[in-house]
Amino acid sequence: MKKLTKISFYILLCVGFVLTSCSEEELPLEDNGEVVAVDSQLTNLMVRTSSENNAPDSIDCIDFVYPISFFIYDANNQQTGTQTVNSDVELFLFLSGLTPGSTVAIDFPISVILQDGSIVEVNSNTELATLISNCASGGGNQVPSNLEDILTSGSWFVTYFFDDVEETSNYAGYEFNFNSDNTALANNGTNNVNGTWSLTGSSTPDLNLFFGTTNPFDELNEDWDIIEATNDIIRLKHISGGNGDVDFLTYERTPNSGGGGGGGTGGGSGTLVETLVDGVWYVNLLEDDGNNETCHFQAYEFTFNANQTVIAVSPNNTKNGSWAVTNSSSGQDLVLNFQTTGSNDPFDDLNDDWDLISFDAQSISLIDISGGNGGTDYLTFGRNPYTGCTGGGGGTQGLVDVLSDGQWFVQSYIDDGDDETYHYTSYTIVFNIDGTVVATNSNGAINGTWNVTNSSSGLDLVLNFGGQIPFDEFNDDWDVSNYTTTLVELFDVSGGNGGTDYLTFAKL
Repeated sequence: MKKLTKISFYILLCVGFVLTSCSEEELPLEDNGEVVAVDSQLTNLMVRTSSENNAPDSIDCIDFVYPISFFIYDANNQQTGTQTVNSDVELFLFLSGLTPGSTVAIDFPISVILQDGSIVEVNSNTELATLISNCASGGGNQVPSNLEDILTSGSWFVTYFFDDVEETSNYAGYEFNFNSDNTALANNGTNNVNGTWSLTGSSTPDLNLFFGTTNPFDELNEDWDIIEATNDIIRLKHISGGNGDVDFLTYERTPNSGGGGGGGTGGGSGTLVETLVDGVWYVNLLEDDGNNETCHFQAYEFTFNANQTVIAVSPNNTKNGSWAVTNSSSGQDLVLNFQTTGSNDPFDDLNDDWDLISFDAQSISLIDISGGNGGTDYLTFGRNPYTGCTGGGGGTQGLVDVLSDGQWFVQSYIDDGDDETYHYTSYTIVFNIDGTVVATNSNGAINGTWNVTNSSSGLDLVLNFGGQIPFDEFNDDWDVSNYTTTLVELFDVSGGNGGTDYLTFAKL
């Protein structure tokens, strides 16, 4: 038996139980051998739920009973195999690894467990769609309508608190009671801390806490967004208006014992912690709401320290942050919080509470489904730097590292339609990390400068050789059309006559 968590909910939105593509424009479904129209009940439910601002991160009123088997078909609707999955993670990995154009169909019947504990046999997509629809409209919300009753019944304990670093231990031994008159009390047997609480907002309320000015309870004084609320756990977060830092607070019915549902590094999360702090890591994938932004981090080496600080270092920059491994209802989470500068800092996209998909000694795969717009982000850390940065996108450091590594030659130079490559065939070119560039042949050296910048069109390579012939022809702000570790392709559109020049460097 497995809770229908963020991962499987995302799969249901994206797959429709027969997968050809993951888009809201086309979610083909198969039901008893027939293709169901795009405007079918199940498709509309999936698209509507995934695009609503209050789309839930999990559906708590339905549990899947594993294993579940799938039939796999090729683009010609010929069956090519079967696959049995035993968990949400296995299901996600199976579906995400399918070849484009493939389709899959559930091998019905399957069983699900409803909120009242009853087990229901499901025999078709239509039946499953009905169950999901009923769940989504009547009991699957993250913030239940009786939240006040849940909060004021019985005692609560802080099982996780993260504010730049994990500070859960500051509240060890304290039992929290939230009274119906909106007063609150934290007591550890010898010390009482009085406070107040309130719920604000209607459809998606916030929990406002105030415990005075006594440290450390003053750190709980926030307007908390509710991530999840059940009879057993209340998970909260707060995004600072100034620097964008994210704080996390979790209450549960039993005290934190080092690994519980809220945090700590004991229990099931210990192995992940040991893996993180063992050696250096690189971002091998960051897909933010459909946009691949991996190249922003290509030059950075990440080190996760045992004191829950993390440092990301490139040749030209250093980023400091904090991290924590927590447990939630959907499994293990990796919480990242980096210091950011300005509104376009790419590290802001790493700052989140990431759900763990899988990990081993070489790779850590994470996912995050936004609670607001339903967008899905993916983050993968690996042991080797990412090498797939091509084209004009991504960060400048990736191209800087490529050009400054080794010797180059002019593979092609087309000046307004005229091939003038022959002027440069005898030259070896070295791009130095200090911003100087030297072109050398048997007659001597030609010196210049170079710089990689960002513009509205993407990456630019700025070259300046002064009046030294023939390299004075390269004095320009070149648009980068493509680059790999062995090839850099550039072009420039003249502002006067509109002619286009093309310049390609290849690695020796």
